[in-house]
Amino acid sequence: MRKAMAALGATLLLTACGGADGGGAGGGGDQIRVTLVQGLAGEEFYETMACGARARAAELGVALDVQGPQKFDPTLQTPIVNSVVAGGPDALLIAPTDVKAMIAPLTQAKQQNIKIILVDTVVEDQSIGLSRISTDNLKGGAAAARALSEQVGGKGKVLVISTDPGVSTVDARIKGFEEEVAANHPGLSYLGVQYSHNDVGEASRIMNAALAKDADLAGVFATNLNSATGAGTALQQTGKLGKVKMVGFDAGPAQVEQLKDGVVQALIAQLPGDIGAKGVEQAVAAVRGQQVTPSIPTDATIVTAANVDRPEVRKVLYKAGC
Repeated sequence: MRKAMAALGATLLLTACGGADGGGAGGGGDQIRVTLVQGLAGEEFYETMACGARARAAELGVALDVQGPQKFDPTLQTPIVNSVVAGGPDALLIAPTDVKAMIAPLTQAKQQNIKIILVDTVVEDQSIGLSRISTDNLKGGAAAARALSEQVGGKGKVLVISTDPGVSTVDARIKGFEEEVAANHPGLSYLGVQYSHNDVGEASRIMNAALAKDADLAGVFATNLNSATGAGTALQQTGKLGKVKMVGFDAGPAQVEQLKDGVVQALIAQLPGDIGAKGVEQAVAAVRGQQVTPSIPTDATIVTAANVDRPEVRKVLYKAGC
């Protein structure tokens, strides 16, 4: 998803396979230059997004650079954006790490006539982002509620573990989950949401504390990869596997392993590769003065132990590199 300018060198992580990788296409000074700023460098969701962006950039002859902070944190992402703006690319694809805090640095980019495309997450200022490309997270959260309700037999206490408030994607997942539970699942007792700050250890601590407080906890919805990983570790350590059902969001390698091991009963996989590819397409259109699509929702796939090995499902699982 996610302080000081002097710390830029320590917090900036280039994750491109060779830096600015436009696929070797020519174009000289006319070649479109695009930078993708991930929400979190190294996380499988954003690495899969980068792979999709790289592949499309190579096809279109675009010079693509990929950068990202080491934590999903606006204080780490802001200096990266400032550095990118100083370099003057034609377009910026970015997954903002906070709906408010990233407005100021992105406004600076906009003032430099850098075309901004928001991928995965957004900011509150609707004037920022010529195109916004994201999973329909409201529907994803509702799907998670339905899946969890089915797993727990439609009754019992359920908990949400998320990252931080102010992250547009997970906020929408929580809202979708809560609305679905309130509207259609009267047998579920919703215990609310707790925030792990996108830290696996903190998610594990939250899960352990929840189990200590509510021994009859029936289920948990983990809104992202690290929340699910931490919660799953706690379930394993406390012998609650199969007793407390879990639905996770995202489908990184660790989560797929958890699915196969019975730690989670269902995963909701996004299509980050498609998000990255569509982001490059919209960036190129914007730079060329062509029509840009303001909002592009992408699909999600429900992954279970029964379908995880099917070819059509395996292709949507996240990867650590291209």
